[in-house]
Amino acid sequence: MQQITVDKTELYNLIKLAVRDVLEEELFRVRLEALPFVSDEEMRQIEELYDVPQLQKDVARTESLEI
Repeated sequence: MQQITVDKTELYNLIKLAVRDVLEEELFRVRLEALPFVSDEEMRQIEELYDVPQLQKDVARTESLEI
């Protein structure tokens, strides 16, 4: 069996980063689940009331999550 020697702070930082990544993914999933469902008819009504935005903005950041 192979042994790996890791400094205590290096191990701490590695675990901290891994936990942060998992929490970030879970928070993203919870936010997606909290978004209310909007039917096509409701979306049309919203667009009629508030007008459809004319400008398409460039994507600043994208993120993908496997669920």
